[in-house]
Amino acid sequence: MTRDEIKELMSFFDETNINKIKIKDGDFVIELEKHEPCEQIAPAPACPTIPAPAPINVVVNEKTVTTSTATDTLNAPMVGTFYIAPSPGAPSFVKVGQTVKKGDTIGIIEAMKIMNEIEAEFDCRITKALIADGQPVEFGMALFEVEKL
Repeated sequence: MTRDEIKELMSFFDETNINKIKIKDGDFVIELEKHEPCEQIAPAPACPTIPAPAPINVVVNEKTVTTSTATDTLNAPMVGTFYIAPSPGAPSFVKVGQTVKKGDTIGIIEAMKIMNEIEAEFDCRITKALIADGQPVEFGMALFEVEKL
């Protein structure tokens, strides 16, 4: 595998919700794994907060290279199915380039037949949608890349 192919694989891995991948080809082995950072226990805040994306560790033939993402994201606070609009055919809650205020609805997550409105955790501008309408999401999964305001 060439250096460019490894960089492309790392970018792809970073943009997905895959936590671990290992590729073997003869004597060549590459293993990518996302790790959550250790956090100190603190009193529970009034509103739940979602941790930033974790750094990515890349193992290439027993050598570890660490890269980190400095992109801010709005994340899923629960497991379920993500919807960008209140109903099929209705306008989206947010669009790329739109500025949203803390508390504005950015989407809906359906969990156990209950529709839960998801709100922005801070003032920001949407720079990239990471999840398609109707896609299943996990707790903490990035929904949108944003630029904090």
